[in-house]
Formats: sequence, C-alpha cells, structure tokens
Amino acid sequence: MARKRTIIPGVDNKLLIKDAAKLIPEPSRRLFLRGAASLGALTMLTGCDIVDSDAAEGVLKKISTFNDRVQGALFNQNKLAPTYPESMITKAFPFNAYYAEDEAPEVDGAAYKLEVGGLIDKKEPWTLDQLYALPQESQITRHVCVEGWSAIGKWTGVRLSEFLKRIGADTRAKYVWFGCAEGYSNTIDMATALHPQTQLTFKFADAILPRKYGYPMKCRMPTKLGFKNPKHIIAMYVQDRKSTRLNSSHSQQSRMPSSA
Repeated sequence: MARKRTIIPGVDNKLLIKDAAKLIPEPSRRLFLRGAASLGALTMLTGCDIVDSDAAEGVLKKISTFNDRVQGALFNQNKLAPTYPESMITKAFPFNAYYAEDEAPEVDGAAYKLEVGGLIDKKEPWTLDQLYALPQESQITRHVCVEGWSAIGKWTGVRLSEFLKRIGADTRAKYVWFGCAEGYSNTIDMATALHPQTQLTFKFADAILPRKYGYPMKCRMPTKLGFKNPKHIIAMYVQDRKSTRLNSSHSQQSRMPSSA
C-alpha cells in the first residue's frame, strides 16, 4: 500500500527535510538520511509537531541551536571573511525565504523608527535619515545559504560596533537581540556583533536595500550562515539573556529568517 503523503500548509516537505539534514551535525546527519529522514523523525528529534509553516521554521531553528554553540566555540573575532572584486558579484542574487517574494514585509520608511533598548545609555529611537547619516562602508562578501548555494553581493552600511558605540551599549553584555517586521527574532553573541564585518546594511549593489532583501535594514554577517542574518529589522536590544524578548512593543513570534 502506497504511503500517504502528509500535506502541511505552506511547507515543502522535501525542502524541510533537506534543510534539517544540513543543520544536523555528523554523524547524526548520516543516520538521519540513511533511515529516518521523515517529518515524523523531525517531530521525535525536536519534540515539535509540524502543523504549518511556522512550526516547520521552529523545528529548523531548534535543530540549529547545536550548531550555534559550535560556531560560537570556533568563532575567531580577529578572522575576516574573504572579500571579492566587483567582477565576481553574482548578477542575479537569489531570493530565498519561507514566504513568497511578494509576501515580504512592507515597511513604511517615512514612519520607520528603530527601537533600541536594554543595556544601553541612549534609548531614543532612530529614524532612517539618522541611520543613513552614519559613516558607511561597503563590503563584497559571499552569502552562504544553509540549502547549499552561495552568492556574492555588495552590501553597504554602518558597522554594528560603531552603532553600538553611538547608543552607549555595554559591550560586556553577552548578546544583541533583533526584532524584525515579519515577526522573526534573532540573537547574536557580542563577539559577532563587534566583528569588523558585521554590518547594519542599508544598501545592496549601491542602491537602497530592496524589500526582498530586507528593507529598510538587515544585519549582514559574512562570518555566519545566511539564515542567521536578520532582515527587516525594527528593534534591537543589548542584553545578557539569549531568549526572545517578550516586553518589546513588536510581535515576538520566533520564525526562521529567510536565508537571502
């Protein structure tokens, strides 16, 4: 009797299993692929029921926690990601997300204010004009997606370390938390935040950051996999806890980010 395929709204089962396998460390990955690569196995592995796209994203995020610890242990604050000449820029930079391109969040730039808080001295929100007035620099770096592809792009913005200095952040804190317009949230460790290539990005390919790539602002971290780079950022907190903030005025439903 043929096995009935489980249909989950908004979820490509094969892609979900493929992404999960990439996040599972060896040798568990080989065992998973050899005999237990199924939605049921993911449910058992993470303790999460996969009922819709949000749940699927939660499963992937839970699996990635182990790799976060490994990356943190191996991270070298003084090591730079490779940079490239403009001739090597990928001409058609891919869009990749768990939502369609036309479903990317729409943020009103005129009304935009970046909420900042936590262990900082200056908690006034920032408008786009204020952010654009900060000293900016460009980097041509490779974006590496968990799905196995990579692309080279030109990104322009202010170093996150410079912005943290402007808001009087306590850099002895452990984490910087980001809240995003689509409801996703992400936390990075302070060493990553202070890395010279970690950037609050306002432009892509010398033009204002397009909606599909994270307008009005994303955090570009060429030392991390693409899904760790939050887009459509609307809030930022410096804190000692890695957990999602629950007291922000924005929605804190945790989702996997798009990986472009």
